[in-house]
Amino acid sequence: MSDLTEDGFLDGRLRILQPKGGYRAATDPVFLAAAVPAQRGQAVLELGCGVGVASLCLALRTGAIMTGVELQPPYAALARRNAEANGLPLTVIEGDLDQLRLTGSFDHVIANPPYYFGGTAAQDLGRDIALREDLPLARWMDVMARRLRPGGTMTLILGADRLPDALQGLPGSVGSTVVLPLAAREGRAAKRLIIQTKKGGRAAFVLAAPAILHSGAVHDGDGDDASPLARSILREGGGFPQPLSASPRARKNIIQKET
Repeated sequence: MSDLTEDGFLDGRLRILQPKGGYRAATDPVFLAAAVPAQRGQAVLELGCGVGVASLCLALRTGAIMTGVELQPPYAALARRNAEANGLPLTVIEGDLDQLRLTGSFDHVIANPPYYFGGTAAQDLGRDIALREDLPLARWMDVMARRLRPGGTMTLILGADRLPDALQGLPGSVGSTVVLPLAAREGRAAKRLIIQTKKGGRAAFVLAAPAILHSGAVHDGDGDDASPLARSILREGGGFPQPLSASPRARKNIIQKET
């Protein structure tokens, strides 16, 4: 971990140290944080927090009090450094979530779990652990649900191909589930999705209209073609309109009001 880069997130509002050759956070943790309906002072737990990008994005946007759990000590150490450097509240616990000895409950629990199967292992062990599924997805969700207070939300970001596994593995204690596909452009199949469910929820399942991340049919030139929604999240530190099932028209209206 001696070879690090300092990278800007949220248009430089956050400065994040990351390993140059290991697992490097990109947009997934930012979108994950943007989906959580946390409020100032609420307690939020992130499982597999890495260097802390999702937790710190959420803390910056909402004023929530963050706790992270991270298996790999070097990444946990960087998460602590990043929290201190950015002046944000994040307590990081080192440990295996399958043997987690954590007391108390939380208003929200979030995760960007390893969701890749098979393939060639990454040369960097830390990157491979962060990306390749070892502990089953259902076990992640079981631990998340157990740490939730009644009425609290559980939010994950996953590859779209894992949706069947995620729905099958949802614990019986949660409901009111919303799936928000993230599509690169209009007419493109979603490659990622956000799943949010509620402890004790009883509302019907909702498959929301896709959130479109780029404007236009194709990328034209070197300019920034992020959609207004993606720009508000990735550049301005905003969140997804709540509820996640808000219609595309409602999303557009909310973004226009905020900007």
